[in-house]
Amino acid sequence: MAYALQQLVNGITLGMIYGLIAVGYTMVYGIIGMINFAHGDVFMVGAFVGIIVLTALTGVTSVPMGILAALLLSAGVCALYGFSIERVAYRPLRGSFRLAPLISAIGMSILLENYVQTSQGALERAIPVTVPGGIQLMNENGFVVQLSWMQIAIVVVTLVTLAIFTYIVTKTPLGRSMRAVEQDAKMAALLGIDTNRTISYTFIIGSALAAVAGVMFLLYYGVIDFYIGFNAGIKAFTAAVLGGIGSLPGAVLGGLLIGLIEAFWSGYATVAYKDVAVYSILAIVLMFMPTGLLGRNDVEKV
Repeated sequence: MAYALQQLVNGITLGMIYGLIAVGYTMVYGIIGMINFAHGDVFMVGAFVGIIVLTALTGVTSVPMGILAALLLSAGVCALYGFSIERVAYRPLRGSFRLAPLISAIGMSILLENYVQTSQGALERAIPVTVPGGIQLMNENGFVVQLSWMQIAIVVVTLVTLAIFTYIVTKTPLGRSMRAVEQDAKMAALLGIDTNRTISYTFIIGSALAAVAGVMFLLYYGVIDFYIGFNAGIKAFTAAVLGGIGSLPGAVLGGLLIGLIEAFWSGYATVAYKDVAVYSILAIVLMFMPTGLLGRNDVEKV
């Protein structure tokens, strides 16, 4: 019982990180119908900006202020990256055949990976434990179930970030524009909505969310390298598909499910095959629910 509870805590923590990244995937797909395969590398850039800021501020300010600065600066830098990716890799190819933006996004992903590898080095970068300690939930025959302060912080920051984003999408003029462009970009343009600006804001917000996830990943695991964007990006994309690509609640649900699958499979089977378990369950779900758990069928506009 205690071991299962510990794996549940670990799975929810990891799932929250996947969910934040997956929201960016599903936002871009929902508004332009394309997958941003450079999104995982924006997450990686966010983690590196976070480690640079935290290292620079060590001993200069308090830990909470250092983490806040890392989150804000990382989100700002990655927002610029998201804006640049949309302008360079997507906007010029928006009217071309669908394979062209995909190839362009993969090229941007490779560019970001090699840029970080060249500027930061190919070796792993690590930081000491930033937020030690936690709460003891259970002690069963010497096995202690620990809920660390870092895990609590990840859940709280993720929920607050998603709440702010949900408010933006549902209650603000920008959110209404985003939903209008998602439903019918041509009609939205005819009604006076600046579709180019709306799509750029979508990339900016999605990249900022990925940056927050990158800093949380850094603080939780303490070790990063230039390749973490590929693995996390694939898992987050899988989460978006599992939950229903284009559905924001589905992206979060898919992230939580993948985090839980990885945690329980690693705890009760073998770590080596946790990815096999994730993709196998994805395949099974899509056999019976092709649009994902919370996805909806597209309505063809005539």
